[in-house]
This record gives sequence, C-alpha cells and structure tokens, in this order.
Amino acid sequence: MKQTHLGRRRFSVGLGALALAGFPAVRAQSEGRIVLGQSAAFTGPSAQLGVQFHAGAKLAFDQLNAQGGIGRRMVEIRQLDDGYEPDRCAENTRKLIADDVFALFGYIGTPTSLAALPLFTQARVPFFAPFTGAEALRQPFNRLAFHVRASYNDETALIVRQLTHLGLTKIAVFHQNDSYGKAGLDGVTLALASHKLAPVAQATVERNSVDVAAAVQKLVAARPDAVVQISTYASCAAFVRAARKAGYGGTFYNVSFVGTQALADALGKDGAGVVVSQVVPSPYNSAKPLTREFLEAVKKGGGTVQPNYSSLEGYLAARIFAEGLRHAQPQSGGKLTREALILGLESINGLVAGFPVSFSATDHAASRFVEMSMLTGDGRVRT
Repeated sequence: MKQTHLGRRRFSVGLGALALAGFPAVRAQSEGRIVLGQSAAFTGPSAQLGVQFHAGAKLAFDQLNAQGGIGRRMVEIRQLDDGYEPDRCAENTRKLIADDVFALFGYIGTPTSLAALPLFTQARVPFFAPFTGAEALRQPFNRLAFHVRASYNDETALIVRQLTHLGLTKIAVFHQNDSYGKAGLDGVTLALASHKLAPVAQATVERNSVDVAAAVQKLVAARPDAVVQISTYASCAAFVRAARKAGYGGTFYNVSFVGTQALADALGKDGAGVVVSQVVPSPYNSAKPLTREFLEAVKKGGGTVQPNYSSLEGYLAARIFAEGLRHAQPQSGGKLTREALILGLESINGLVAGFPVSFSATDHAASRFVEMSMLTGDGRVRT
C-alpha cells in the first residue's frame, strides 16, 4: 500500500494569477488545423477545474505547435463553458460535433461527460481524457472513449486501505447528489465491503451548491472516524469548516476531482490534515520526469500557468493525445482520420513524459496510478 510521505519539498501555489496562455501560438492555414472541442466549467463554483485543466493542456499543445505541430498542422482546443451543468454540456457537445471538431477533449466531470456520451457515440467522435473516474464511462467498453486517469474505484480503494490500516473503520460519506457522487459512494461502499464494513452514514449536497448544513448535522451526529468527500472544492471546503465548527474532530479524505489546490486555497489554515488521493504525480516535486518536463514547460511558457494537479493532468492528457496523433499518421497513409487516431492511441504502450501509459484495442484506461497527498495549514500540498 502506498503511504503518505510528508518529508518532501513543498511549494505554495496560488490560483489568482492563472492565465490560459502558454507558449506563443504558431498559426497555420485554417484548413490545416487539428481542432479539438472541450466543454467544461470555466465559470461558477467549479470553474477552477476547467480553467486549470485547460491551461495545462494548452501549454502542451502550444509547445507542440511551436515545434511544428503534427506534420505542420497546428493543434487547437475550442472551449465552451458548461458551468458543470449536464444540459449545457449536451448543447455544447452538439455544437462542437456540428462544427466537425476532430475529437472531444478534456471534458470536466461525471454528469457532464455522461450527458455527452450518447452524442459522441452516435456521431462517432473520439472522446479523450475526461476529468472523471466514473465506471459508467468505462463500462461497458466504448471504443471512442479514452481515459488517462485512474478510476474512482481505484482512488477509493486506496483511501479505504489507508483508513483501515490506521484502524479507522467508522467511515461516513459526504457526496454530491448526482452521478459523480454516486460513483464515488459506490467506490467507497465496494472498498469497505472487501473489509466486511459499510458506511456508517451518508449525506449529500447538490451540485454547484455550498448548502451543507443538513449534511453536517447528519454526519457529525454519526461520530465517524473519517469522512470521505465526493464533491468539488467549494462544497467540500464548506463542509470541512462547518463540521469542525460543530465539534467534529475526525479526518477528511477527498478524491482527486475535488481540485486539490483550489481546496487548499479555499480552506487556508482549516485545510491542515485534509487528505486527497491523486491520479498524477505531485506537480511540486521534480523527482518524477513528468513533473520536471511540466515545470520546464511552464518556465519556458513565461510562467503564466500555475503548477498544480489539475494543470498537470491537462498537460499529461495533451502529451498523450499528441503521441496518439504521431502514431496515427503512418497508419493512415499520411491522412489523419478519426479511425487512425483510435488505432494510434491503442498502439501506445510505454512511457509518455516518463509516465507509464498503456492502451490497447480492448482497454482504453491508460493508468491506475494513485497516491495520497495531504493539505497543510498554509495552503500547501504534501505528498
């Protein structure tokens, strides 16, 4: 079992100065562009998830374009704001498909990605690197969908293993009242069942809401050893603050989708001891090749992209996608097609920026990497 290591170097990273620019854009003829479509939250309580992921991805694609793109074709992300609402995401997806984007890329969230699922499936448009670990997007297998991150089942299994290893068995779940929250709850329940345990209590919060009073009252009354949170940074921060004010002295665990740096910024000193599972290596520790490459790209891009887990995941997703494009060209006689992209991605089995990635014709989940991190009381993140 991976343990939390607290002795590594830490960096303090804020969100306020985030910009979406990376390397200087290199233009090409419009007919030569490879245009990707992204529907994500860029406004509202979950905006930092979309803003940060997009910033990291754009950094990687701008770097690629500065080096000549793919066969002199530039890669562009066309972004539409859905505010983390499924209906808006579905409408955005229809627009992007009607605009004939080459692929859909970096959608943010479970309910939004599920709203897009029947649309991209019917239109036969590849759907790459959604920012979600929900099993509903992985099973049954969909040849058009490719996942970069580990699943929520992988994350919650590690969380429960760590908790039970520490002798903490009374575990409650605070979750968003939608398909994302249910996916996380199912993961926790499944992991607990393997230890012959079950959640001692559960309570919900509505998507894009911070109305947590009823949930706090219910879960604090159950006196759990720990609360596993399956929501986004605004509601999770509100829950932590309110639960502690109500006298709760247990620990809080979150899955990666929460938005780690946004959660740390929202909690400040109240974040001390809050744990978050992660599906990419630490963006603050340059021991890993992926992080070294990412931080060097940030530096070369002018330092406008803030290094954090969400931006690093966006960067990694773009790097893997670019590798798929490179693999795609020879398989299509130089002509880039969606079918060639699928075959190109399925041929990736090795290291991308030093990160292990494996796709195949029957498995489109690239990674099961999960490790734990902990917030400090000064807005930092330790791994």
